[in-house]
Amino acid sequence: MENWDLIIIGGGPAGLTAGIYAGRSGLKTLVLEEKMPGGETAVAPWIENYPGFEHISGPELVEKMVMHCKKFGVQINELEKVASLDLKGEKKTVKTDKATHSALAVIIATGTHHRLLNAPGEDKFQGRGVSYCALCDGAFFKGKKVIVVGGGNSAAMSACYLSGIAAEVKLLHRRDQLRAEAAYINDLKKENIEFLWNSEVKEIRGEGVVNSIVLQNNKTREIKELNVDGVFVQIGETPNTQFVTEAGVEVDKKGYIIVDAHHKTNIPGVFAAGDVTNGPVKQIGTAVGQAIVAATEAFGYVKRPYYYRE
Repeated sequence: MENWDLIIIGGGPAGLTAGIYAGRSGLKTLVLEEKMPGGETAVAPWIENYPGFEHISGPELVEKMVMHCKKFGVQINELEKVASLDLKGEKKTVKTDKATHSALAVIIATGTHHRLLNAPGEDKFQGRGVSYCALCDGAFFKGKKVIVVGGGNSAAMSACYLSGIAAEVKLLHRRDQLRAEAAYINDLKKENIEFLWNSEVKEIRGEGVVNSIVLQNNKTREIKELNVDGVFVQIGETPNTQFVTEAGVEVDKKGYIIVDAHHKTNIPGVFAAGDVTNGPVKQIGTAVGQAIVAATEAFGYVKRPYYYRE
């Protein structure tokens, strides 16, 4: 078992930022990421609302964050999934599918995962026409017909990105207006994307791969079937907190970790930052800000400087 000052669980913008601040302050720090660093940011086609970058791709921003984090001696373990936590006592134990680690403090920055439609055919056709990442899978639909499901920034961004690849793009939303930011809505209008308002997915059909989608208008109750080659689901996220709650960390009714203004959880020495917390705004900028607070508080908890008060 290797001992650390701080273990950060999650390698998205929050986790990497926490790593930067922790490493820079002199804490021996480990970042554990079950996939590749970046989280949802790594699959964003572009980002236009992160200060200092008028336009940058998600992968490029993540690469810069990773390099910055490693500059301060932080170890990033990719493809290492956390299995369980023991957060009681002075030392915290983190068991993964590869090793067991211990630390004096832990920051949870596990983010969220894509919410599912839970419509018939969704599971069957995942990877065969059903996708949750336009940047990852868009190239497979060059010259084809696709539908993006959702009404927020991610849905709008995905539809705009796909409009440069697919022959036909429709954006389906269960309401009569989008909740996306005005800049994204304006981009949608420029790309001549067709909107399907007040509609919900009832079933995804196909033979081997997706061939069609069954929709229902939730006002008129009309049901119709459209021929499509791809369905991109962008309907929100669910927090990654299952193993966290099993360790005794308190969450709200939606599953998000409850933190105070210092990003402390209910367990001493355990902090949380980013989309996994009960903060009201889920953005890269807020994740970064929360991570700065969490890392600073973790430093105080571990090193006990004269000014630190629990």
